[in-house]
This record gives sequence, structure tokens and C-alpha cells, in this order.
Amino acid sequence: MRFLFRTLVFKTLGLAIALSLPVTAHAVSKASVENQFEAWVQKDLWPEASAAGVSKQSFTKAFAGVSLNWDLPDLVPPGSKPPKERKQSQAEFSSPGSYFSEKRLRGLAASGRTLAATHAATLKRIERAYGVPGPIILAIWGRESGFGRADIPHAEIEVLATKAFMSTRKDLFRKELIAALQIVERGDVPPSALKGSWAGAMGQPQFMPTSYLNYAVDFDGDGHRDIWNSVPDSLASIANYLQQKGWQAGRTWGYEVSIPGNVSCAQEGPDLSRPVAQWSSLGITRISGKAFPKAEMQADGMMLVPAGRHGPEFIVSPNFYVLKEYNNSDLYALFIGNLADRIAYGSGPFKAQWGDVGKMLRSDVLAMQQALVAKGYDVGKVDGLPGFKTRRSLGDWQQKSGLVPTCFPDASLKARMR
Repeated sequence: MRFLFRTLVFKTLGLAIALSLPVTAHAVSKASVENQFEAWVQKDLWPEASAAGVSKQSFTKAFAGVSLNWDLPDLVPPGSKPPKERKQSQAEFSSPGSYFSEKRLRGLAASGRTLAATHAATLKRIERAYGVPGPIILAIWGRESGFGRADIPHAEIEVLATKAFMSTRKDLFRKELIAALQIVERGDVPPSALKGSWAGAMGQPQFMPTSYLNYAVDFDGDGHRDIWNSVPDSLASIANYLQQKGWQAGRTWGYEVSIPGNVSCAQEGPDLSRPVAQWSSLGITRISGKAFPKAEMQADGMMLVPAGRHGPEFIVSPNFYVLKEYNNSDLYALFIGNLADRIAYGSGPFKAQWGDVGKMLRSDVLAMQQALVAKGYDVGKVDGLPGFKTRRSLGDWQQKSGLVPTCFPDASLKARMR
């Protein structure tokens, strides 16, 4: 839903921190670019907006006072070249544990439990309407905008227009800009109140404009879908999004488990689901010592080892992958699941420790993926990101090569895979 080009590890309260300074106009004239932008708005953008049902009055109102925001990241002004991609090290390539700040999780959980009581009646109504538990909704609300307390300062039209005109993803932002203009046309909020992050994610749920149009709801009954100021609208919109993406009412997101050493870690992924009872029959047990609920035994479960054998292990339900629809990251979905459990049950961090797998560059993981593809493995997208297909392919290759499967890239494997 939101734009996933930024690395989640560097997010704070749902607002991404730019990884590099924006491109500035050294070789091009800012004044010239501003003139080109104004011409683009009127001659290029306006016809498309008009065809999408935006009136001239709404269009003019939306663009009143709007100019290019040169402080945004990832800008490529006309006449300049995009910056070369830099090598980078990310937490997923060292220890994913750095994503799970205990101080932050405790703070969010404490606030979440207080707000669960404050909004208990609203959350019950939302769960009846959409089937999504209150703690899950609260966890997303807390992760995305600090329960609505985060400063979301940017003028949405200005951000989207700037990026649609001169970013590395023009088409993506142009689509969102047209959607934002449709929001203005529908009158839910005036353009001055249309605030978002530097990446265009809006309001307390951090919806992109297209997601707002598709999933935002008026739950407080005032006639407007207000995800900036209305808590009921914000919470119900999160629930509606999850429901529409396939949330299964009555099921949890997953369980932390212990996977015996004789059970291959190369079995993870949503495409390798099997009944929870079958996983249990392999000797996989909940790390809490409790049995899997009887109602879950015949339902589908999936193995998840986000750090391979170097960290906590899980059996997750399809709802875990619904959480990933909100933000396509295993670590994000685990963060939400853990935070929701803390809010609901007063639980703490995952029991197993996140191990140290060394610091890996994205280019190192990319080279491993390319080597695995050459050996006939399906690693998913060859992009330097160790997703479940990369992890399980690596584990399978390790086992066939006489190594103890770890199902996670580490520096010791680089030379072996050349």
C-alpha cells in the first residue's frame, strides 16, 4: 500500500528517514525547472486530472501556493542524471534483532494498553464489523504514527507533485497525485489539511492516496472519511484494509516455536503451507510450552525463519501475510504481531535471541542470489534482499553441500558459493 522503496529499519513512527540528501540543481537552473513544473501542471497533469473527474475549481484550489519541494529525497531535476546506487548495509543483513528495540516496544505496548481501555467500545464495534482484533489495529496505529501523535508535516499535493514531476519513480507518484486530487474533489478534507510524510503516506494509518480511496471509512458517522483527526475513522480504516486483504477472523498472526535440528529450515514460505497439526507432528512446539490451540490444528500454518537458524522461529497463519500487505517486510509483520501480543496479553520479547550473523552488504546477498540462480534455484526477485525464497534455497544448497543448514546469508558462505 505504502511505497516500499525505503528500508523499514530506518523508519521512526512510520515516517521514513531519507537515506541520502536530495539531488540539488547544480547543473540546472532551479528557476528554469520551476517554470517547467508550472507548465507541466497545466498542460500535462490537468488533462489527466480532468479525465479522472477532478473539476477545474478543485484542481486550482489544490495547487494554490504549491511549488517544487527541493528538500525531498530521490529527486532528479530535468537535465540531471539519477545518482548511482550506492552499496549499503541494512539490519536484515546483520542481525534483524536491531529492528526490535525493546525500549520502543515497551513504550508502545504501555500506550497501547491504555488506549485499548480508552477506545474499548469503538474497538469492539470495529471488530464486530471487520473481524480484526483491537490489539492488531492498535499495534499498526502505534507503529505507523505513534497512535496519531507523530508530526506529519508535509503538504501532500506538494510532495506528490514534486515527486511525480522529478523523482526516480514518476509514474508511481503521478498515480498517487491523481488520487489525492480526487480526494480533494470529494471534499473529505480541504487541501490545506491534506498532510503526509515525505513519501506521501497520509494521516494516522499512513495511507497512500490510492489506499485512502479504496479503504478509508467514515466510522464516526460525520459524513467524512477523516484519517487525520478522527480516531474511529483511522482505526476502522486500518481494520477495513486488513479485512479487504484477507484477514481471517478468529485466527492469530502466528506463534514463536522451536524447530528441532532434524527438521529442515528450508521449508518456509506461504507456498509451502500445511496444517498446523503436521508441523506439530514433526516435533515443532510452541516456545511458550503451551499446546497449539485445537481449533488451529487443521488450519494452514507456514514456517517462518526470518534469521534462519540465527534467531526466533515461527509458525504463522495466513494473517501474517495480510500484515505484510500493509508493509511488505517479515520484520514489520513480526513487530506488529509481537506488539499486538504485548498489548493483548502483557507478553514480552520473543524468547529466542537474535544471533550475530555479521554485517552483509546488499551486493553480497545479490551475488549469493545470482550463484543460487545459476545452480537452478528460485530465489524470488534477485535484488539483494534475503526473502523467504532466498533463505530456503540457501538452506537447501547448504544441506546438499554437506553443510549444516542455516537458511540465512553470512560472510562465511561468500567464498563457497563463487
